[in-house]
Amino acid sequence: MENVLRPVIVVGGSVALTLLMGWATDLLLRKANGTHPETPLWGLLRRGRIPYQFLLCAALLRGSYDQAELLQAHRTGVGRALTLVLIGAAAWLVVRIAAAVVETTYTRYARAHHDPARVRRVRTQVTLIMRVVAAVVGVVAVAAMLLTFPAMRAAGASLLASAGILGIVAGVAAQSTLSNLFAGLQIAFGDMVRLGDTVVVDGEWGTVDEITLTFLTVRTWDERRITMPVSYFTSKPFENWSRGGAQMTGIVYFHVDHSAPVEAMRDRLRDILRACPAWDGRAYGLQVTDSTPTTMEVRALVTAKDANDIWTVRVTVRERMIRWLTDEHPYALPRVNTADAVRPPRVDGRTRHDGAARRTHEPPRTGRG
Repeated sequence: MENVLRPVIVVGGSVALTLLMGWATDLLLRKANGTHPETPLWGLLRRGRIPYQFLLCAALLRGSYDQAELLQAHRTGVGRALTLVLIGAAAWLVVRIAAAVVETTYTRYARAHHDPARVRRVRTQVTLIMRVVAAVVGVVAVAAMLLTFPAMRAAGASLLASAGILGIVAGVAAQSTLSNLFAGLQIAFGDMVRLGDTVVVDGEWGTVDEITLTFLTVRTWDERRITMPVSYFTSKPFENWSRGGAQMTGIVYFHVDHSAPVEAMRDRLRDILRACPAWDGRAYGLQVTDSTPTTMEVRALVTAKDANDIWTVRVTVRERMIRWLTDEHPYALPRVNTADAVRPPRVDGRTRHDGAARRTHEPPRTGRG
């Protein structure tokens, strides 16, 4: 009877104590979350209740397994398995706690600062920091698991002896990966590009959608995703339209006839912008910037609060201005001149062209009469 009750008491007691402690801890976190609603820390810590319970259960079972006298023939294997679960649960819990602390810090920062550029910069740094923390904790946990096996500890000396050669080989083999890794850290703390920035890379306009330690994803205006290594942004030039502020200035070009009413076009541009909600009201202008034998180039300058609005303003101005010229001033649109060429003026009853042609084709005179 004792052989049956002892394992039941040990295992059942460990599971019951784990559930009780998990329930008590979760109750305390819920009360703390209700008492301090200004911080999301306590609510975020509740996400770690599952790894917390795994850690408690594994620790209790590992400490009381010898008293259970269960599966004595596999005692070593069961003990090692519980140790591995304990290490994995501890690593899982550490990552959850770190994520809760970092997310709480970011939330407080976002509430205190209303500059979108600074908030996006901190968000980028927070995301990459969490990835680094998760990677470091994972590597340490795997190393700790491997060291629980005696064969791994015995092979440690030989591994350390060849660490120099392996390091050189690994460095050469993973050169591109390491460069991307350091480029990701440089982007995170160098404030080169942030989540939500509007960028132009390889002629593609889009918004930074995801940044990791090795690659970066840009979401284009037509919902495509462009994925490229982060080393691209540290080795090649690119346009960042959100750098230093989201406000933008746009240009719309018109090719019109030389007789186009420029003053009336300025007045019409002002009316179009006043009726366009995307215009931020900062500035506008219209100037003649170039002239060709057939057309005149007119440039309209407009402003908006961000890249999306500047696109809306530009297409609105272009569409409505062309429609207005078509309806009110059709003569101002570009035309192809098909009239007859104007002949040169006549001199002594002959055109200069004819006289020049005759003189050109006359044979040279000699000295004889």
